[in-house]
Formats: sequence, C-alpha cells, structure tokens
Amino acid sequence: MVVVVEMMMMMMIMMKSLNYDFQPQDPAFYGPNSPLVASSKYYLRIRYTLLPYLYTLFYKAHTTGDTVVRPVMHEFYSDSNTWSTDRQFLWGKHLLITPVLDPGVDTVKAYIPDAVWYNYETMEQLAERRMHVTMHLPADKLGLHVRGGAILPTQEPDVTTTHSRRNPMGLLVALDDNKQAAGELFWDDGDSRETVETGKHIHYLFSVSSGELKMQVTRAGYKDPNNLTFENITILGVSYPPNSSAVSLISGEGSPTTSLPHTMQYDAEKKILFLQGLSLTLGESYLVKWDQGLEDYQRFDCHPEDNGDETKCKSRGCIWKPSSIEKAPWCFYPDDYGYSVTAFNETSSGMTADIVRNKKYRSSGRPNSPDIDTLRVSIQYHTSHMLQFKIVDPATDRYEVPVPLSLPKTSETDESKRLYKVAITQTPFGIKVTRKSTGIAIWDSSVPGFTFSEMFIQVSTRLPSHFIYGFGETEHPTYKHDLNYHTWGMFTKDQPPGYKTNSYGMHPFYMGLEKTADAHGVLLLNSNAMDVTLQPTPALTYRTVGGILDFYMVLGPTPEMVVQEYTQLIGRPVLPAYWTLGFQLCRYGYANDSEIEDLYNSMRAAGIPYDVQYADIDYMDRQLNFVLDSEFSKLPALVERIQDEGGRFIIILDPAISGNETVPYPAFDRGVADDVFIKWPKNLSDEIVWGKVWPDYPNVTVNDSLDWDTQIELYRSYTAFPDFLRPATAKWWFQEIKDFYDKIMKFDGLWIDMNEPVTFVSGTVGKKCLGDPLFENPPYMPALESRYLGLNHKTLCMNSEQILSDGKKVRHYDVHSLYGWSQTQPTYDAMLNVTGKRGIVVTRSTFPSSGKWAGHWLGDNTAGWDQLYKSIIGMMEFSLFGISYTGADICGFFNDAEYEMCLRWMHLGAFYPYSRNHNGKGFRRQDPVAWDAQFANYSRDVLNIRYSLLPYLYTLMFEAHTKGSTVIRPMLHEFVQDTNTWNIHKQFLWGPAMLITPALDKGVVNVEGYIPDARWYDFHTTREIGVRRQNLIMPTPLHHINLHVRGGYILPWQKPENTTHFSRKNPLGLIVALSDNGTAQGSLFWDDGEGVDNVERGRYLLTSFTAESNMLSSQVLVNGLHVTDQPFLGVLKLWGVGTTKIISASLISDNREWTLTPEHNMDTQELIIDATSLSASMSQPFSVTWRI
Repeated sequence: MVVVVEMMMMMMIMMKSLNYDFQPQDPAFYGPNSPLVASSKYYLRIRYTLLPYLYTLFYKAHTTGDTVVRPVMHEFYSDSNTWSTDRQFLWGKHLLITPVLDPGVDTVKAYIPDAVWYNYETMEQLAERRMHVTMHLPADKLGLHVRGGAILPTQEPDVTTTHSRRNPMGLLVALDDNKQAAGELFWDDGDSRETVETGKHIHYLFSVSSGELKMQVTRAGYKDPNNLTFENITILGVSYPPNSSAVSLISGEGSPTTSLPHTMQYDAEKKILFLQGLSLTLGESYLVKWDQGLEDYQRFDCHPEDNGDETKCKSRGCIWKPSSIEKAPWCFYPDDYGYSVTAFNETSSGMTADIVRNKKYRSSGRPNSPDIDTLRVSIQYHTSHMLQFKIVDPATDRYEVPVPLSLPKTSETDESKRLYKVAITQTPFGIKVTRKSTGIAIWDSSVPGFTFSEMFIQVSTRLPSHFIYGFGETEHPTYKHDLNYHTWGMFTKDQPPGYKTNSYGMHPFYMGLEKTADAHGVLLLNSNAMDVTLQPTPALTYRTVGGILDFYMVLGPTPEMVVQEYTQLIGRPVLPAYWTLGFQLCRYGYANDSEIEDLYNSMRAAGIPYDVQYADIDYMDRQLNFVLDSEFSKLPALVERIQDEGGRFIIILDPAISGNETVPYPAFDRGVADDVFIKWPKNLSDEIVWGKVWPDYPNVTVNDSLDWDTQIELYRSYTAFPDFLRPATAKWWFQEIKDFYDKIMKFDGLWIDMNEPVTFVSGTVGKKCLGDPLFENPPYMPALESRYLGLNHKTLCMNSEQILSDGKKVRHYDVHSLYGWSQTQPTYDAMLNVTGKRGIVVTRSTFPSSGKWAGHWLGDNTAGWDQLYKSIIGMMEFSLFGISYTGADICGFFNDAEYEMCLRWMHLGAFYPYSRNHNGKGFRRQDPVAWDAQFANYSRDVLNIRYSLLPYLYTLMFEAHTKGSTVIRPMLHEFVQDTNTWNIHKQFLWGPAMLITPALDKGVVNVEGYIPDARWYDFHTTREIGVRRQNLIMPTPLHHINLHVRGGYILPWQKPENTTHFSRKNPLGLIVALSDNGTAQGSLFWDDGEGVDNVERGRYLLTSFTAESNMLSSQVLVNGLHVTDQPFLGVLKLWGVGTTKIISASLISDNREWTLTPEHNMDTQELIIDATSLSASMSQPFSVTWRI
C-alpha cells in the first residue's frame, strides 16, 4: 500500500496513469478512507492550484523554447552538485519537486540549490541552501519547495479544469535575498488554437521590489466569461510586520487610483503576509504596496533607561508612540535630532568638519551631563584598507585612551587605491562609508540620536547586514549576534561568564559581513563604561559615559584579512614558548606542596602528556604576593625537579598588595617609597585608596564557616593597588618579581589574575568614596552587571587618581578598563628579563593590544555542558580581538565535574591553544588521573594527538605573530562564500587545514557537523570522506573526537612524548593531504622554542612545502637556527594518492639521493615514506618523489 501511495504521488505530478492487465491502481480502488485517496486528493488539489503556473510554463515552452520539467542543473549549472542530481526536478525555474522513489523509505537525501527556498506546504523558509539534506517524507508526503524570487499564479482548485477555471485566482509571492520576485501569467480560453499568434489572450508580468508588487498587463486580448478576479495574494519572506498596505488600480495613464478594499494579516512566526478579500479583475493592471514594517524598525531609542514613559520621553524632545513589535522602542528620536555641519574641508588625506547641535530640541535629558553644542570631526585615510574618524570637543581637553596604535606615518592620498569612499551627511550629521567595489554602505551614522554630552555620548549606525560578530568580553550564546534588540555592556569586572553580564575584559570591536561576503571591522577606541545595542534595522548604537569617539575601520575584504589588518593596528599576538602549547594542570585549593608532587608523580606514572604545573594563591603565605607559605616550603625543590625532567612551572600573581603587615614587607614598603599605589586626588586626600582582596591580616586564624562578607571584614587586610600606568610602577614590579625568582623559586611563566581590578569591598574600605558621587553613579548607567550598585561595585572608587606616562592625571572612571592591560606589559617584560626566556604571561583582564604580551583564559566558568560550546565562541571572539593564546578551564572551575562531561571536555580542550585543566577550591579533583583507568587512557590518547600536531600549531602561532592570522579560526574565515558557515559556532578550525567537530552534549554518540566545500580526510583513518558542502552525521563514541584534514594542505607533525622537551627531539614528519588535483602546500616554523626575540633576530627556520606531480619539495625561506636546534626529516604521510600501486620513492637533499621504500595502502589511499634513518636536515631544501 505504501509503495502504491508513493507511486501515485509521483504520477500526480506527471499526470498520466496507464494500466493494462494489472491490478487496478486508480485511487478509488483502495477505498474512500484509504491513505491513498486522502493523499491523492491533497496533492491533486495542489496540482490544480498551480495549473495557471504550469499553463504559463507551456506558453513559455511554445514561445521561447523554455523547458517545463527542468533538470536542477539547468538553473544552477555553476554548482557541480547539480550535475548529477537526477532524483529531483523543477517545474520551470521555481518549483522544486523531490519525490520518494524507493520502496520502504520515509527519508530522502535531497539537494537544496543555492537560493532562498520555501516549503510549499508549510510556507516556512528553509535554513539550508547549497547543501544536501535529509527530508522526512512518509508515504503520504512529497517534497515541494518554492524558490525565492518566484511569483506563481494560482487558482482555487476543483474536480475538473472546467470547474476550476471558473474559480478565483491568486498569487503566491516568494521573496528572495533582496526581497524581490518576478513571474508571469498566460491566460486564454484554454481550448482555441493559435491564441498566441492571434493575440486572443491575457499576459501579465509580475514583479516585486521594495515592498511593491506590480501586476502589469502586457496583453489584454481576451475577456474571460467567468469574470475572474485575483482574490488572495500570499507573500512569503516578509521579515517584519507591515503597518499598512494599499492596493490600487493602475489607470490607462499609468497612475494608481485610490486604495481598494482588502484585509491584511501577518504571520510573525513564519514571516508571511496575507492580503485577502481582494477583487482584482483579471486583465487589469494593479499596484500592491506594503510598508515592509520598517517604520518601527527605523526607530532609535531615546530612553534606553528603565521605566520610560511619555512624559520622560517628550521632556527629551523625542516622540512617544507605542509599537506592536516586541522590544521596539516606544520613545524614539525625531528625524532631525542630532547635529548639523557648519564648516567642511576635504583634502586628499581626509576630511574635517565642524558640527553644531540642533537646539530645536531640548537637552539629551540627563541634567547632570550638559550637552556639548559644538564638535570637531576629523576623518583620516590611513591606508587603502583603513580609515579613522574622530569626534572631539574642540574647547576642552577630554580624556583620550592612552593605548598606542601602529598608524602609518603618511596617509593614503591616492583615491584610486582606497577600498572605501567617505561622505558626510549635513543634517542630521553622519558619516557614510561605502565599499567602492560593491557600492554597499558598511557604516552610515546619518540617523537621528547622535548625542555628545559631558558624561553621555551616543552614536548609531546602520549596518549592511544582520551578520555581526565580536564585542566583549561577555558570554554570548551564539557567535553571530542576534540583532533583535539586544544590549551588551562593556566594563571590566570580576564577573564569571554569564548571559548579559560584562566580564573580565573590554573589547569594543566587531566584524561585520556584507551580503556580498565581504567583511569589515570597526574599533571604537574608548575605555569608559559603555554598552552597545543591536537592533533589527539592522543597526547598532554605542553609548559611553566619557572620553571621545575615536573609530577605526578596516575593510578586509575577507574575514581573515580583517583580523590581520586589525592586529596590524593594535599589535600582533605574542609568540608563546613552545612548551606553553603542552597540556597544563592547575587547581585552586592545593593544601601543600605534597599534593602537587603526588599529582605530578601520578601523571608521569600514567604516561599522560603534561608540560606545565601551576600554583594558585595557595602557595602564598596568607595570599601575599612574593611570600612563600610554610606548607609549600618544598615547592622550590619540586619545581626544580619538574624542570630537570622537562616540565615547567607557572605561578599566579595578583595586583593587590597587603598594607597591614607587622614585619617588613618589601613589596609594600618599596611600593610606598616609590609612590606606585593608587591614591585619592590631593585635593581630596593624600591617602592610598584601600581595598580588600585575598591577603589576610597577620596573626589571625580564618574561620571558613563564617559568611563571605564577615570573613572579608574580620580577616582580609587592607590592600593597595599599583598604578601600572606610571613608568615607576613597572620598575618596582620588575624588582619584586626578580627578587622572588632569584631568592625563592625559579618559575617559567606568570599568571596575573584579579586585575580588572577587583576589591571585595566596593569602592574602598568603609565603602565611602570621596569626591563627586556622579562618577560612581553617572547620569547614564550602561547595561552592566549590578549596575544599580554603581560603577565601583567590586572595584575601586571611580574618583581614584591614576597618572599616565606623560604625567597627566586621570580618574579611575576613565581608565578602569585599562588596568589589566596596563599590568600586562610590565609583567611580560619582567618575565623576559628575569628568566631570560620567552615563557608566557596569561592575564584575566584584557583590552585591545593586550595580545601583544599575553594569552587569556576565559575565566571562572562552571562545570556545565553549555560551557563546552560557549568556550568555542569565546575563543573565536578572542581570535577577532587579536589574542591567539586562549582557552577555557577544562572541565570547569566552579562545581563538581561529571565524568562524561569532563572526558568530552578533555577531548575539546586538547584543541584549545591554551590547554589547561583547572578547578576551584572545595570541588572534587578533575585532573586526568583523578577518575579511572579509562579516563586516563582516553585523555592520554587525545593528548598524544595534540602533541603530534604541535609543530603545526606552533607554526600557526608564528603566523599569528607575524601576519596577524587567526589560530582558532571560524569556518566562515575559510569559506566565506558559503553562507552556511556564517552561523556555525560548534565547530572550528586550527588555521586553514584542521577541522574539529567535538561532542558537546550529554549522552550523544553521533555528532552532526557541516563539511565545507573542499576535499577532507578523516584524521583517524586517513581516508577521504567523500562529502562536501553538506551536513554529516559522525559517529562519536566516548573516546573519540572528530578531526578532519583539508585537502591541499601540508601539516608538520612529530611523534609525541610526555613533554615537549622530549617530543621536540624527535624527527619532524609531514602530513600531505592532497587536493582534488593532487597538490598541497604548507610551511614549518621552528626555533629553539623559548628564545627571546628569535623572530626579530632571525634565529629560526622557516620552510615552505609544495606537493604536485608526485613530488614533495621544500624551500628554505629563513635559516637562522643554531645547528643544535635543527630538525631532521621523519615520516611522510601522503593522503589521497590513489589506488595505482606506488612501488618506489627517492629523496634528494644536500646534493645526495637516497632510495626509499614506500608503504602504499590502496584501501585508504595513504602512502607512507619513512626518511627517519637518513638524518636529513630540514634546514636544507629537499625533494621526495614517488613512482608507480
């Protein structure tokens, strides 16, 4: 029966059923209540509904030779996936039909070509395009999809065409990406001959653009006797609910009449507009308009604060009008609210303008923040791909961010070389930046609402698309931002990752994608507390509480180039020491040095790769920097042993220094003598601004059973905060670090924490901030965590004074978010000078350019499944921010980790650049040897994979350091032309060539991932997977993570050992993953792994590799290595070499030739050539040839 239903549905499309001497197969034979009858009636009604469209297709076939039933490749011939698509077909251009053609199945593998598609039956838009999908099509279903851009004429069906031709007609409009559509209708009496030739027919051309449907009659040579009318028009893909619609008859003069009666309904969930109750005469021309619902979406919020009402709104000179759109502002700016240009000058290198506030309206509505009426605008064309626009108060020396940027000495004055065009709008003032190659405006701030007052600055801009990435640091649920009126605050804070909570760093940078797949980036260099609102216009609004507006825009045009150009501006990411890429362990809550020693011994006994051990604040006596606790008296000896055995050790340092010591404490005493601590302004007090953090009072016994606030009050000592903006502080900090290294313990790297900065008493001890309280609670409070408690919540008073390197005094209010940034370079410089090696600094608080000196971990996360995929988003965002060395605390910092989650996290974390398992005090251990033998074995296996690929990862770090390339790379950076990649955040790449698809959910044994358009090999099996540009279900048992290597790339690898100290001694091999045409390329960076300024001094090896025509060759680009550090060639693994037996191979290097014996697996198509025994130096060019 099922088979018969499927066959009948197919015949309904073809509409001819022949039967000779076989069992009856007409639908009625199976009974009136049979599924076959029901399904037949349903799909025949669809067919009859679409007969006007089908009849028009036959008219087109008759007049122009167009096909009716059309192979998919006829419409999408540039897509090679369609060339073999023979189980789907089209009616004309616009109706895709996917039948079930095999017995006993209810799913069909189908291809969705590159267009907008709508399910005909549900009218919902498909998310997929240009990819294979699995359609669920039970026996009574057929795949029917309407292509975006189509206008299909329809008619209410009946039992015969004679009857249906008497029924009302309609239009089904399916909008494309540009919200456009087109179609036509041919209509005659349906029987007479030569109606085309004689002109006895009606012909319409339909078109939709900008919310207008034109129903244009091009021939009216026939009068239908049934007085047919169009009664219903259904429009798919209407993004926003229209406020109104109008239907007009176009007169003979071409002008529309007054609106005709009809009703309008909008399905917000499916984005469908229904126009019903029409009575549009067949043979007449009409114009149908809807306002696209844009009015409400063009509003810019005039009252972003809570508790807005009409009175408050109008007091700001704004418009109050309720909206039916959820989250749309009811209080919004009038069109001319803002500034106007009074003077303008343009040169070959930029523009300047003076602008004046439109005083027609009242002030911005914040009485304690007076408006600044006159502003100066300057626009600088720095390079062909970068420009700057800056808005200042010419009458006042306002605070500007003291972060140095790398700007060219001269501007790009040749207009023909610039990728952009800039225009200034007079009223309301705005700046419009257009990409010259496409004409797309990527920034347009000529919208109402621009405000520049003493303590509140606001500027909005339209965006070219809804695809926006970046802004941090905060936990985002997706990599691509949701533009449905979401506001994100930015102000550094001791705040664990959480939704809509500003966290440790501040990065007012975003990358935008344009519909053409071009990319751009925008930095607002402003360190004051701020927020950004993203709205569906699409547009965004910045609001900040101080400083100036200083924007930098880079034009890409690829996403990867955006990051390269951005890091060229702010500084390239630091090159970490090689050992920092090894696996690392840490825990807050080690009771003594014996616990660390036991863990170290257990890890070594288990044979799990492991390079770095940490000590959290437990090693400090009463949590005092630079003082060793008696319970850790043997730690220096243990560290020395770890280092002797090839491992490394990192210690934590917090910025806060205890000021209540009863015995000399050099860190505090010398700090006071050098005047390095943050104080009040002298007009308020000459005292240190005291806080409380981790250090305890001397000679107290802490009662941990007391509540947190009581413990802080009774036990925590007063602490002083170094002002790292002062040059003197860097010298003091260096001396304290040096003394600890020389006299107490020889660490290898430094971890700086709590540098937002954090104090456990908000503001200061006693919570009484001196000075103007307006700076603690400004007139506008951005959307920050605990904003109602003031800006000083969990940090210092905003009136605290800091001093810049040029001697200028500034409030903490302005530079708060620079604290961690200002500590990072002095810490990095101290580490280099004290250890004499490169090491690593890991910092919690960051700002643009922090990546020049440090890596970053994503903070005090929780042991929860959601944190796995959110860590991928966090790493991808920090790739945008120019910080390559990133990772999350594996298995979570807070709460007890669960076995399966922690094991999955170990697999994911093995592919963090910064791979550290770390958890908090009071929670159970979660290191790899804390569970069972299976956990240890699985951890060892995946870390062995990591260690084998460290030469590739290290090379990526070098490319980030020298070129600004990303290490953790979103898929869209490599495949931006494939819009399917624009929303992916549960998979990521190492550079261009390694795709990681982890298991991220509890209990899963299969993972669905997207395979981009390239040749891909399974890393574990070395086989080509034979899938591209589609989703793939990947078996993922508990011990497995999905890894795929991209064809066309060469990855250096190395046999793993328990530490990088030993793995670096092994020969270097190459994984050569051949492309479709048998080629591949790659590179290797190699140095001693820890030397300071190796790159700048040329003390390294850089080699490129090329494979083509059965030969692999190398070219030495830089050879500055010491002879003792030169690597030797090991095992070559060539993938995708084919099934023709390869029987010989040879290597030529240093004017010598060796014959090698290849191993060719014709099943997997892997060729292995082992050159280990030859001791061929990779510092010399070589070539390897294989022959059949």
